[in-house]
Amino acid sequence: MPHDHLRVLAHPLRLRILSLLTGTAMSAAEAARELGETQANTSYHIRRLHDAGLLQVAEEIQIRGGRAKRYRHHPDSGRRLTSRKPGEEQLLTKAIATELLRRAAERARDRPASLTDAELWVAPELWARTLKQATTLSEELHAAAQPPRTPGTIRVSASVALFELTAEDRR
Repeated sequence: MPHDHLRVLAHPLRLRILSLLTGTAMSAAEAARELGETQANTSYHIRRLHDAGLLQVAEEIQIRGGRAKRYRHHPDSGRRLTSRKPGEEQLLTKAIATELLRRAAERARDRPASLTDAELWVAPELWARTLKQATTLSEELHAAAQPPRTPGTIRVSASVALFELTAEDRR
């Protein structure tokens, strides 16, 4: 699969795998247990993500006389993904929306949260500053990701989608 296609990301389980493997390296079996999925299904999606360059083999371990690969996601790996095919960005957006709905159903209602949605007109300088802040926030969260259930951590959801719209007048 060419590395310039977003289609590989256009599946909610693949997004969950990338999130999970940002904080730790895991084998397909370990990831499957954590995600509540079958090993075969998880292994398939891990192979697709690895083939696209989004997962790296972090280590190989001995398991019952065999060897298992543990994979890890480095968020910077996705920066080289682009799309030249019509519809691929929409597929990715749909997968992200599906994943956000799944997470929203698990939201801790008694805990603080922040949610915003807007289509606005702002000064280019403010827009540039906001994009930089969002990128910094995303990088900080990814760099601090820990393995699931690490003592002293909490499970959180973070989805950031900021993009400039076409300048068409929509009256």
